[in-house]
Order: sequence, then structure tokens, then C-alpha cells
Amino acid sequence: MVQTLTVLGLESSCDDTAAAVVRQTEGEDAEILSSVVHGQTELHSTYGGVVPEIAARAHAEKLDICVKQALAAANLGLRDMDAIAVTAGPGLIGGVMSGVMCAKGLSAATGLPLIGVNHLAGHALTPRLTDGISFPYLILLVSGGHCQYLVAHGPEQFTRLGGTIDDAPGEAFDKTARLLGLPQPGGPSVEAEARSGDPKRFRFPRPLLDRTGCDLSFSGLKTALMRMRDQIVAEKGGLTRQDRADLCAGFQQAIVDTLAEKTRRAMDQYLVLNPSEPVIAVAGGVAANSAIRAALETVCAEKGTRFTAPPLPLCTDNAAMIAYAGLERFRAGSRDGLDLTARPRWPLDQRSPAMLGSGKKGAKA
Repeated sequence: MVQTLTVLGLESSCDDTAAAVVRQTEGEDAEILSSVVHGQTELHSTYGGVVPEIAARAHAEKLDICVKQALAAANLGLRDMDAIAVTAGPGLIGGVMSGVMCAKGLSAATGLPLIGVNHLAGHALTPRLTDGISFPYLILLVSGGHCQYLVAHGPEQFTRLGGTIDDAPGEAFDKTARLLGLPQPGGPSVEAEARSGDPKRFRFPRPLLDRTGCDLSFSGLKTALMRMRDQIVAEKGGLTRQDRADLCAGFQQAIVDTLAEKTRRAMDQYLVLNPSEPVIAVAGGVAANSAIRAALETVCAEKGTRFTAPPLPLCTDNAAMIAYAGLERFRAGSRDGLDLTARPRWPLDQRSPAMLGSGKKGAKA
């Protein structure tokens, strides 16, 4: 018997409060019936970054509103859902707890099954939601807090080929924006400035290209930019608009070149698996960067491999990806109880050693 599943998803891992409804009939493409996102940019704008306590309070205030709006937009009620999916980690623990507790309350009140979702799996499975691609595929997960090359073998089966040993690209973009007096979030601000800049004026390092493998490092780029900025200020007494644009262009080009080369290496490892329909996908907030997308498309064209990236609204944090990832887990028979816990750390590939260290809360990545 063909099964149709409808899942409500909740997302609150960082500074976006979101709810969505996704439906899929077995053997057919998934459909996003609604997707509601309430951002917190204004709440954090004066602090130069996300303040965890402020974010957690905002999530607690907005989650029930998002759920009501998502159900209304889908023209459905809780009684029409088959399950409730929620981001259970990784992320800012206060925000993750807000979402988990809201989902637990809904599950307890309605009797609907509860599905805890790894936020990174939500991003990594988004290409299946948007393009229906088949396993195994290569995914570059690139966001504010993470950067990894993964082979997705199944909804909960991932093999990490490499990743960042320090800052993620999104974090580097944010720090660069702060150094240059640009508004947050830094990624869009730096990209906008870079459009009018000369990427060749300042020579930035391309970290770890002298090493084999797919590991990445971006913290040195931020340091290099800070030194270049300070040198210009010392020589000229300040930065012109063109100086800032050129710094952004050079910084962005260094990230683009590094990701392009590391993607070539990751693709070589992936293609050894002889996938019947080889695909490389990119997901996460930094996947919205047009220069990075263009470079990855070029690499895929060189390798004769299909490239796919989600629509821009599904690159940044959203609940549609959580609903879909929960739907995949639910269809595979996974369920969670009301003892589901919020996890600040939760690597997708739990068999590989931690790249960023570990501690009482578990491996970072």
C-alpha cells in the first residue's frame, strides 16, 4: 500500500525560529505545504553576533506562533499530521531546548510520534527534498558553524571525507564583516561589497592546499585580512570604500578557490564508489553565495558530474528541511520518546574522530 506522510517540522538551533509542513507520497517528490521563518537579525544587530540568551527567549516566544502560521498556511490542523519533527541538535543549547520542549508538548497533547532531527542532516538531505536525488551523493555542507564534505549513503548514514579544523566559512565571513564595519550577517554583506572589488589587489593565503586530503582551515584568512586592513589604515589613515571592496573581493576569492580545489579532491574520493548517478550537492547558509556556487558548478562541469543546490530560502535555516529529514527517519521506522534530549554537539559521522576536539558535551564535529 502506498503511504502518504505529512510532517510538522520545528527549527530553533540558532537565530531563526521556524515551522513548516512537508508531505510526501511514497515514490513521489516531497511537497512543502508551508514554511514560516521568523528571523532575529534586529534583536542581535547591536551586538555584532548572535547572543544565545536573547535567541533562546525569542524562540520561546515565537515557536507557537510559527506552528499556528505554518498549519494555517498549509490549511491543515495537528490532527492531519503523522508526526512532529524537531531539531534536537547541534546548536545553541537554549534555542534547541526551546524547540524540543515545544515539540514534546505538542506530541504529548496529540499523541503524535516525536522525531528528533540532526540539524546538519536537515541541510544534508535538503537536495533530496528539492531535487529528489538518490543515494549516495556527495554533499558540501557549508554554513556559519560547519563546513564538511560528506558522502550521504542514507537518511542517517554519512561518511565524512574532510572538513574545517577551525572556523567555518560563515564564521569567517561574519568576523570579516565585523573587522570592516559591515552589518551582520556577514556573508551577504561581504558578498555585496566584493561585487565592486578587485580580487587580485590583495593576495590572501589558500589554506591547506599544500596538504593532501579534503580538510579546510579559514581562521588564518580572517587574521590575514585584519593585518591588511591595519596596514592600509596605518599608511592612509583609514579605509576608502574601494579599499574595503577590494579586501572583501580578495577574501571571498580565497574561500572560493580553496573550496573549489578541495571539492575536486572530495569528488575523486566519491567517484571511487561508482555511483550510478553521481551528484554533488551544496547546502547550508554559505551555499547562498553566488561566487561559491559558480565555482562549484565549474568543478562539476570539469568532472562531468551533476551539480545541485537548494533554492536560496532553503539554504539558510528553515523548518522544511527538518520536517523532511524527520519524514525520512519516520518512514524508516525511527521514533523518539518524550525523553528526547537537546544536544549542543552531534556529528553526522559518529565513526570518524572529532575534528574540532571533544569534551563532556561530545564531539564538536
